Amino acid sequence: MNSAGIAIRSLGPVAATEITGIDLAQPLDEQTFAEIETAFNQSGVIAIRDQKITPAQQIAFSQRFGEIEVNYNSGKYGLPEHPEIYRISNITKDQKPIGSRRTGENWHSDMIYSARPPRATMPHAIEVPELHGLMLGDTAFANTSAAYDALPESMKLHIDGMEGIFDFASRTRSEAPDAATVKRYPPVQHPIARTHPFTGRKCLYMNRDDCTGIAGMPREDAEALIVALSDHVIKPEFVYRHKWREGDVVIWDNCTMQHKAILDYDLPQRRLMHRMTIAGSVPV
Repeated sequence: MNSAGIAIRSLGPVAATEITGIDLAQPLDEQTFAEIETAFNQSGVIAIRDQKITPAQQIAFSQRFGEIEVNYNSGKYGLPEHPEIYRISNITKDQKPIGSRRTGENWHSDMIYSARPPRATMPHAIEVPELHGLMLGDTAFANTSAAYDALPESMKLHIDGMEGIFDFASRTRSEAPDAATVKRYPPVQHPIARTHPFTGRKCLYMNRDDCTGIAGMPREDAEALIVALSDHVIKPEFVYRHKWREGDVVIWDNCTMQHKAILDYDLPQRRLMHRMTIAGSVPV
Protein backbone atom coordinates (compact mmCIF):
# COMPACT_ATOMS: atom_id res chain seq x y z
CA MET A 1 0.00 0.00 0.00
CA ASN A 2 1.29 3.48 -0.88
CA SER A 3 1.90 6.12 1.76
CA ALA A 4 -0.97 8.52 2.33
CA GLY A 5 -1.41 10.96 -0.56
CA ILE A 6 1.11 9.36 -2.92
CA ALA A 7 -0.01 8.25 -6.36
CA ILE A 8 2.28 6.09 -8.52
CA ARG A 9 1.40 5.23 -12.12
CA SER A 10 3.22 3.84 -15.12
CA LEU A 11 3.97 6.14 -18.05
CA GLY A 12 4.58 3.34 -20.55
CA PRO A 13 5.23 -0.36 -21.06
CA VAL A 14 9.04 -0.26 -21.01
CA ALA A 15 10.06 2.62 -18.73
CA ALA A 16 9.02 5.52 -16.56
CA THR A 17 6.81 5.99 -13.54
CA GLU A 18 5.05 9.19 -12.52
CA ILE A 19 4.78 10.01 -8.82
CA THR A 20 2.44 12.69 -7.52
CA GLY A 21 1.35 13.75 -4.07
CA ILE A 22 4.89 14.35 -2.80
CA ASP A 23 6.43 17.65 -1.71
CA LEU A 24 10.21 17.34 -1.87
CA ALA A 25 10.52 20.65 0.00
CA GLN A 26 9.49 18.67 3.08
CA PRO A 27 11.46 15.85 4.74
CA LEU A 28 10.44 12.37 3.56
CA ASP A 29 9.86 9.56 6.04
CA GLU A 30 11.56 6.22 5.49
CA GLN A 31 8.44 4.48 4.14
CA THR A 32 7.78 7.19 1.56
CA PHE A 33 11.37 7.20 0.36
CA ALA A 34 11.39 3.38 0.20
CA GLU A 35 8.38 3.52 -2.16
CA ILE A 36 10.12 6.10 -4.34
CA GLU A 37 13.33 4.05 -4.48
CA THR A 38 11.45 0.83 -5.26
CA ALA A 39 9.64 2.54 -8.15
CA PHE A 40 12.97 3.91 -9.35
CA ASN A 41 14.72 0.52 -9.30
CA GLN A 42 11.82 -1.22 -11.02
CA SER A 43 11.14 1.27 -13.82
CA GLY A 44 14.47 3.00 -14.38
CA VAL A 45 12.92 6.49 -14.73
CA ILE A 46 10.70 8.31 -12.25
CA ALA A 47 9.10 11.71 -12.74
CA ILE A 48 8.02 13.62 -9.64
CA ARG A 49 5.79 16.46 -10.77
CA ASP A 50 5.16 20.04 -9.65
CA GLN A 51 8.12 20.55 -7.34
CA LYS A 52 9.13 23.95 -6.00
CA ILE A 53 12.40 23.21 -4.27
CA THR A 54 15.59 25.07 -3.48
CA PRO A 55 19.01 23.82 -4.57
CA ALA A 56 19.69 22.75 -0.97
CA GLN A 57 16.48 20.71 -0.93
CA GLN A 58 17.38 19.06 -4.23
CA ILE A 59 20.79 18.14 -2.81
CA ALA A 60 19.19 16.71 0.34
CA PHE A 61 16.83 14.52 -1.72
CA SER A 62 19.67 13.37 -3.98
CA GLN A 63 21.71 12.27 -0.97
CA ARG A 64 18.98 9.79 -0.03
CA PHE A 65 20.05 7.78 -3.10
CA GLY A 66 23.77 7.92 -2.37
CA GLU A 67 26.94 9.98 -2.52
CA ILE A 68 26.91 13.05 -4.79
CA GLU A 69 29.16 12.97 -7.88
CA VAL A 70 30.48 16.41 -8.87
CA ASN A 71 30.71 17.01 -12.64
CA TYR A 72 34.20 17.53 -14.04
CA ASN A 73 33.03 20.83 -15.58
CA SER A 74 31.30 22.14 -12.43
CA GLY A 75 33.79 24.99 -12.11
CA LYS A 76 32.30 26.46 -15.25
CA TYR A 77 28.62 25.49 -15.09
CA GLY A 78 28.01 24.54 -11.46
CA LEU A 79 25.89 26.80 -9.28
CA PRO A 80 28.37 29.14 -7.54
CA GLU A 81 26.88 28.46 -4.10
CA HIS A 82 26.17 24.77 -4.81
CA PRO A 83 28.79 23.33 -7.22
CA GLU A 84 27.18 19.88 -6.83
CA ILE A 85 24.39 21.21 -9.06
CA TYR A 86 25.31 21.39 -12.74
CA ARG A 87 23.35 23.72 -15.01
CA ILE A 88 22.03 22.53 -18.36
CA SER A 89 20.89 25.64 -20.21
CA ASN A 90 20.88 27.69 -23.39
CA ILE A 91 20.51 30.94 -21.40
CA THR A 92 23.31 33.50 -21.54
CA LYS A 93 24.38 36.16 -19.06
CA ASP A 94 26.75 38.94 -20.10
CA GLN A 95 26.98 37.15 -23.44
CA LYS A 96 28.28 33.98 -21.78
CA PRO A 97 26.36 30.71 -21.37
CA ILE A 98 25.31 29.96 -17.79
CA GLY A 99 25.13 26.22 -18.48
CA SER A 100 26.07 23.48 -20.88
CA ARG A 101 23.95 23.95 -24.01
CA ARG A 102 24.61 20.95 -26.25
CA THR A 103 24.65 18.15 -23.71
CA GLY A 104 23.65 14.57 -24.38
CA GLU A 105 22.42 14.93 -27.94
CA ASN A 106 23.50 11.36 -28.78
CA TRP A 107 22.39 8.18 -27.01
CA HIS A 108 24.52 7.51 -23.93
CA SER A 109 24.70 6.46 -20.30
CA ASP A 110 26.16 9.16 -18.07
CA MET A 111 29.85 8.83 -17.30
CA ILE A 112 30.02 5.25 -18.59
CA TYR A 113 33.69 6.02 -19.26
CA SER A 114 34.47 6.20 -15.51
CA ALA A 115 35.68 3.32 -13.34
CA ARG A 116 32.66 3.73 -11.07
CA PRO A 117 29.83 5.17 -13.20
CA PRO A 118 26.99 7.03 -11.46
CA ARG A 119 23.93 5.26 -10.15
CA ALA A 120 21.52 8.01 -11.14
CA THR A 121 21.04 11.44 -12.67
CA MET A 122 18.47 13.89 -11.31
CA PRO A 123 17.53 17.13 -13.12
CA HIS A 124 15.02 19.64 -11.76
CA ALA A 125 13.25 21.58 -14.54
CA ILE A 126 13.47 25.30 -13.72
CA GLU A 127 12.51 26.55 -17.20
CA VAL A 128 11.11 24.45 -20.05
CA PRO A 129 11.12 25.81 -23.63
CA GLU A 130 7.75 26.17 -25.33
CA LEU A 131 6.48 27.54 -28.60
CA HIS A 132 2.86 28.73 -28.61
CA GLY A 133 1.95 26.17 -25.98
CA LEU A 134 4.00 23.32 -27.50
CA MET A 135 6.57 22.04 -25.00
CA LEU A 136 10.05 21.46 -26.47
CA GLY A 137 13.31 19.95 -25.22
CA ASP A 138 12.11 16.39 -24.51
CA THR A 139 14.43 13.66 -23.22
CA ALA A 140 14.22 10.18 -24.74
CA PHE A 141 15.06 7.08 -22.71
CA ALA A 142 15.92 3.58 -23.93
CA ASN A 143 15.45 0.64 -21.56
CA THR A 144 18.62 -1.45 -21.69
CA SER A 145 17.11 -4.24 -19.56
CA ALA A 146 14.16 -4.69 -21.91
CA ALA A 147 16.60 -4.60 -24.84
CA TYR A 148 18.74 -7.33 -23.27
CA ASP A 149 15.69 -9.50 -22.52
CA ALA A 150 14.66 -9.28 -26.19
CA LEU A 151 18.01 -10.53 -27.52
CA PRO A 152 18.13 -14.01 -29.07
CA GLU A 153 19.52 -16.56 -26.63
CA SER A 154 22.46 -17.16 -28.96
CA MET A 155 23.45 -13.48 -28.72
CA LYS A 156 23.14 -13.52 -24.92
CA LEU A 157 25.52 -16.48 -24.83
CA HIS A 158 27.86 -14.79 -27.32
CA ILE A 159 28.29 -11.59 -25.27
CA ASP A 160 28.36 -13.27 -21.85
CA GLY A 161 31.62 -12.31 -20.16
CA MET A 162 32.61 -9.76 -22.83
CA GLU A 163 33.97 -6.40 -21.67
CA GLY A 164 33.63 -3.17 -23.59
CA ILE A 165 36.44 -0.61 -23.67
CA PHE A 166 35.30 2.91 -22.76
CA ASP A 167 37.50 5.90 -23.49
CA PHE A 168 36.63 9.40 -22.26
CA ALA A 169 39.26 11.05 -24.46
CA SER A 170 37.78 9.63 -27.67
CA ARG A 171 34.25 10.90 -27.15
CA THR A 172 32.98 13.68 -29.42
CA ARG A 173 32.07 16.76 -27.38
CA SER A 174 30.96 20.30 -28.10
CA GLU A 175 33.69 21.43 -25.66
CA ALA A 176 37.00 19.60 -25.48
CA PRO A 177 38.03 18.58 -21.94
CA ASP A 178 41.36 19.71 -20.55
CA ALA A 179 44.36 17.41 -20.10
CA ALA A 180 43.78 17.05 -16.34
CA THR A 181 40.24 15.77 -16.91
CA VAL A 182 41.40 13.30 -19.56
CA LYS A 183 43.98 12.01 -17.08
CA ARG A 184 41.27 11.67 -14.43
CA TYR A 185 39.31 9.28 -16.70
CA PRO A 186 41.70 6.78 -18.32
CA PRO A 187 40.22 4.03 -20.53
CA VAL A 188 38.24 1.42 -18.56
CA GLN A 189 36.52 -1.91 -19.24
CA HIS A 190 32.97 -2.79 -18.22
CA PRO A 191 30.80 -5.87 -18.89
CA ILE A 192 28.62 -5.42 -21.98
CA ALA A 193 25.94 -7.49 -20.24
CA ARG A 194 25.96 -5.70 -16.89
CA THR A 195 24.07 -6.94 -13.83
CA HIS A 196 21.92 -4.30 -12.16
CA PRO A 197 23.21 -3.79 -8.58
CA PHE A 198 19.73 -3.67 -7.01
CA THR A 199 17.43 -5.79 -9.16
CA GLY A 200 19.88 -8.35 -10.56
CA ARG A 201 18.52 -7.85 -14.09
CA LYS A 202 20.89 -7.92 -17.03
CA CYS A 203 21.34 -4.66 -18.97
CA LEU A 204 23.09 -3.90 -22.26
CA TYR A 205 25.78 -1.52 -21.10
CA MET A 206 27.39 0.12 -24.12
CA ASN A 207 26.80 2.68 -26.87
CA ARG A 208 28.37 3.93 -30.08
CA ASP A 209 30.04 7.07 -28.72
CA ASP A 210 31.80 5.70 -25.66
CA CYS A 211 32.42 2.03 -26.40
CA THR A 212 35.56 2.13 -28.53
CA GLY A 213 36.25 -1.59 -28.62
CA ILE A 214 35.75 -4.99 -27.00
CA ALA A 215 38.55 -6.57 -25.03
CA GLY A 216 40.29 -9.37 -26.95
CA MET A 217 38.25 -8.88 -30.14
CA PRO A 218 39.59 -7.66 -33.50
CA ARG A 219 38.63 -4.05 -34.15
CA GLU A 220 36.38 -4.66 -37.16
CA ASP A 221 34.46 -7.44 -35.40
CA ALA A 222 34.11 -5.29 -32.27
CA GLU A 223 32.81 -2.31 -34.23
CA ALA A 224 30.20 -4.45 -35.97
CA LEU A 225 28.97 -5.86 -32.65
CA ILE A 226 28.92 -2.43 -30.96
CA VAL A 227 26.84 -0.97 -33.79
CA ALA A 228 24.41 -3.90 -33.84
CA LEU A 229 23.81 -3.85 -30.08
CA SER A 230 23.65 -0.04 -29.90
CA ASP A 231 21.01 0.06 -32.64
CA HIS A 232 19.08 -2.73 -30.89
CA VAL A 233 18.88 -0.80 -27.59
CA ILE A 234 17.22 2.24 -29.17
CA LYS A 235 14.50 0.43 -31.12
CA PRO A 236 11.13 2.20 -30.67
CA GLU A 237 9.68 -0.61 -28.57
CA PHE A 238 12.28 0.09 -25.85
CA VAL A 239 11.98 3.89 -25.84
CA TYR A 240 10.03 6.32 -23.64
CA ARG A 241 10.06 10.04 -24.45
CA HIS A 242 9.59 12.41 -21.53
CA LYS A 243 7.82 15.71 -22.09
CA TRP A 244 9.09 18.05 -19.42
CA ARG A 245 6.92 20.32 -17.35
CA GLU A 246 8.24 23.13 -15.21
CA GLY A 247 8.82 21.76 -11.71
CA ASP A 248 9.54 18.19 -12.83
CA VAL A 249 12.17 16.30 -10.89
CA VAL A 250 13.16 13.33 -13.06
CA ILE A 251 15.55 10.61 -11.89
CA TRP A 252 16.97 7.98 -14.20
CA ASP A 253 19.03 4.88 -13.59
CA ASN A 254 22.23 4.91 -15.63
CA CYS A 255 22.47 1.11 -15.71
CA THR A 256 18.89 0.48 -16.86
CA MET A 257 18.62 3.51 -19.14
CA GLN A 258 20.36 5.22 -21.98
CA HIS A 259 19.08 8.70 -22.78
CA LYS A 260 19.23 11.40 -25.40
CA ALA A 261 18.38 15.12 -25.31
CA ILE A 262 16.06 16.40 -28.06
CA LEU A 263 17.53 19.76 -29.10
CA ASP A 264 14.53 21.15 -30.96
CA TYR A 265 14.59 24.65 -29.45
CA ASP A 266 16.71 27.78 -29.38
CA LEU A 267 16.52 31.28 -27.98
CA PRO A 268 14.20 33.01 -27.32
CA GLN A 269 12.88 29.64 -26.04
CA ARG A 270 14.71 29.17 -22.73
CA ARG A 271 15.69 25.93 -20.99
CA LEU A 272 17.26 25.61 -17.55
CA MET A 273 17.80 22.37 -15.64
CA HIS A 274 19.53 21.94 -12.30
CA ARG A 275 21.14 18.50 -12.58
CA MET A 276 22.51 16.29 -9.83
CA THR A 277 24.51 13.10 -10.26
CA ILE A 278 24.53 10.27 -7.69
CA ALA A 279 27.59 8.05 -7.47
CA GLY A 280 27.32 4.36 -8.25
CA SER A 281 29.24 1.10 -8.00
CA VAL A 282 31.79 -0.71 -10.16
CA PRO A 283 29.88 -2.54 -12.93
CA VAL A 284 29.76 -6.33 -12.74
